[in-house]
Amino acid sequence: MRGVDQRTGALFSYVDLEARVRADHPLRPIRSIVNEALAALESEFAPLYARKGRPSIPPEKLIRAMLLQAFYSIRSERQLMERLDYDLLFRWFVGLGIDDAAWDHSTFSKNRDRLLEGDLAAKVLATVLSQPRVKRLLSTDHFSVDGTLIEAWASMKSFKPKRSSSGDDPEGDSGEPPAERGRNADTNFRGEQRSNATHASTTDPDARLYRKGGGKEARLCFMGHVLMENRSGLLVGACLTQADGHAERVAALSLIEPHADRPRAVTLGADKGFDAEDFVNELRAMKVTPHVAQNTTRRSAIDGRTTRHPGYAASQRVRKRIEEAFGWIKTVAGQRKTRFRGVERVGFAFTFAAMAYNLVCLPRLLGTA
Repeated sequence: MRGVDQRTGALFSYVDLEARVRADHPLRPIRSIVNEALAALESEFAPLYARKGRPSIPPEKLIRAMLLQAFYSIRSERQLMERLDYDLLFRWFVGLGIDDAAWDHSTFSKNRDRLLEGDLAAKVLATVLSQPRVKRLLSTDHFSVDGTLIEAWASMKSFKPKRSSSGDDPEGDSGEPPAERGRNADTNFRGEQRSNATHASTTDPDARLYRKGGGKEARLCFMGHVLMENRSGLLVGACLTQADGHAERVAALSLIEPHADRPRAVTLGADKGFDAEDFVNELRAMKVTPHVAQNTTRRSAIDGRTTRHPGYAASQRVRKRIEEAFGWIKTVAGQRKTRFRGVERVGFAFTFAAMAYNLVCLPRLLGTA
């Protein structure tokens, strides 16, 4: 019998969101891990909200929605709210009922900023890793560290000379004609000497001019750092700093410190950018064996005492897996060019993306994928 092309729906609809999501959907084990972590953080959420006033968006739903934004590469809060309005899978994961209205994008952004006050991205990351089923996957002996550049939400045209202490414009007496007016005026940087000491971005003062290597272009950016556990490839630490030549080594020391100073020495794998005598000596003082790649263009701080062991070669192979995390964070989670300004906000987004990467990997590691 031919079906009828009926254009109007039924007067009443009884939709069970739980039944609409298939039993083997990849988000099911992730949602279970996330819900367990959020339940453990209940005491951390309470101090962030006043006891009186209108109810805000629950922080648990905020975090679940932000995870979906990272998982599905959704570029803006407007698109996220639009997707949440019609997608039953999104509603099920976040915890919205079929008749509940999606939030306004500005309300969502305002409530999300509240999470910055409690440094909740790092706390959720630590809580997920502390769950018994996740903790048994982690090794306490072998780690790798690395850093990557996160392009700032600021153009090179915003990188202008700093004002003097008297408030005068240093270019005011140059005698040059005024710049062309307009929203995107032409600018010629040829022959101009610019550095972080004399210039700063008017869009994001925390961004720093930095180049990845010789012959590369300089960009306004931040530097994200992660600590990876070598057995499973999960990220056990993440932070973000201003970009400079010493930021990677300083961040590496702070990330490995909570895992160091144990009866059995731990190892830390890293690329040749970490091959500096002061950094290697600091690691050895913390009872951390530096499995750092040797920089053959100059005298290396790593000698045969370290390289002769089979574990050194193993660390050098495994440490490259950290690039998988950076690739996912920058492409899928959208952190190649941040949408935020300031070290605090960009750092929150970077750490949250690192936590989302762990959640994507866990179903496969736990055998539930």
